[in-house]
Amino acid sequence: MKIIPYGHQFIDAKDVKEVIKVLKSDWITQGPKVKEFEEALCKYTGAKYAVAVSSGTAALHIACLAVGISSDDEVITSPISFVASANCVLYCGGKPVFADVQEDTVNIDPIEIKKKITKKTKAIIPVHFAGHPCDLEEIYNIAKKYNLIIIEDACHALGAEYKGVKIGSCEYSDMTVFSFHPVKSITTGEGGAVLTNNKEIYEKLLIFRNHGITRDINKFTVKNVGSWYYEMQELGFNYRITDFQCALGLSQLKKIDKFIERRREIVEFYNEQLKDLEEIILPIEKPYIKSSWHIYYIRLKDSTKRRAVFEKLRESGIGVQVHYIPIHLQPYYRKIFKYKKGDYPVAENYYETTITLPLFVGLTIKQLKYITYKVKEIINEKK
Repeated sequence: MKIIPYGHQFIDAKDVKEVIKVLKSDWITQGPKVKEFEEALCKYTGAKYAVAVSSGTAALHIACLAVGISSDDEVITSPISFVASANCVLYCGGKPVFADVQEDTVNIDPIEIKKKITKKTKAIIPVHFAGHPCDLEEIYNIAKKYNLIIIEDACHALGAEYKGVKIGSCEYSDMTVFSFHPVKSITTGEGGAVLTNNKEIYEKLLIFRNHGITRDINKFTVKNVGSWYYEMQELGFNYRITDFQCALGLSQLKKIDKFIERRREIVEFYNEQLKDLEEIILPIEKPYIKSSWHIYYIRLKDSTKRRAVFEKLRESGIGVQVHYIPIHLQPYYRKIFKYKKGDYPVAENYYETTITLPLFVGLTIKQLKYITYKVKEIINEKK
């Protein structure tokens, strides 16, 4: 039996052609396509600067580095996300502090953010969960009041909009981070990017991407040097992305509006087919939001049934998933920070009841009908 995965890339002949062109060229690592991709991301989102890197995790890491997150700094983020949203703070020696999520959107709750601010708080990393943007204006106002940095974790949200503004514009933040993993809105295989409107941050991001090295003569600490000269001015990393990955990204970005439109069509189908199932809660989209719908999750009102329903769907060839195990409940975070069950009740309740259904551009109507039929059948038999 062929499994229907929860997510999958959509690669067509044009994508393949663009990658082959680069593979046949003189540049396959850091070449002209990297810059071209960065400029295309800026044009699409409205941001001034973009730095493409090897993964969304790398993007989060250098974003924290660029604003000087270090020991004794606290950064507030969501417990419902992939572990990278918090780990990026640890990489810099800082401490991630979690704020509970909203019941309706599963996004970080601005009210809970306020409760977690201390004298050590330096930044907020709001996560646009499932592609639905957070309450950015409220978070921005909090950050402004307490002089905090905002790094949007928009790894789910390329193509989303908040109050008519594209996510990535950085209108309400210092930086926005994207991921181009195969299950995201567009893919470069592995890859990510940091967008910003701040030139100083942009220049730091460039250095941290490439071993902390600069070849800009205007930034050298010594003068009258040869043309071979370069300087390592920071402890950076090899987070470079390749030219052929960026060629794929450029080709994919041309199709993003169609990709988002198709994802929204699939969500409408799910909503229509599942709306009468009293045993589940469907995801919402606030009226001033345009979600990119990275994932589609349902929540069972009776958490004791989640495992049985999940396993039955898997047995039926539907590659359901769970997004996510709360970060504070991971063994490492329990060990280091002494977190325990009950610390973030809204996040934990969401986790105990949620199942992610397949959502990707290539899903066929036949597959969608099968998925919704099996969901209804399995849930109804558990009554």
